[in-house]
Amino acid sequence: MSTLPTEFERTEIGEIQIAPEVIEVIAGLATVEVKGVAGMSGGFAGGIVELLGRKNLSKGVKVEVGQREAAVDVSVIIEYGTRLPEVAAEIQRNVKRSIETMTGLTVVEVNVHIHDVQFKSAEKNTAADDTEFALRVK
Repeated sequence: MSTLPTEFERTEIGEIQIAPEVIEVIAGLATVEVKGVAGMSGGFAGGIVELLGRKNLSKGVKVEVGQREAAVDVSVIIEYGTRLPEVAAEIQRNVKRSIETMTGLTVVEVNVHIHDVQFKSAEKNTAADDTEFALRVK
């Protein structure tokens, strides 16, 4: 994974460079737009950043950027009840389209890593438990 801005294009006036972090943010936003994606899986470090109060828009995304091409890996959590291959294929299409449209880079691959499945009933139980706890604590 490259951490330095890559040279993208030279013009008469100067150079245009796109930092890999920009590609990560584009890919992350394109991923969460897909129906069936419950969230991104960023691992331990991503969780620490969010605890510190910063929203990490590139959570769960790794990119390799060259002069004209990019490869992307996204790690996701999918909603229970959705067809995993269909959601993953839509993520690939949306990420590829978004990066190519916004940057002009050619996306050579988008690898989707499904790390977890989120159950809707777990969210409801957690909300009910929080309400019950709030009523007892008064």
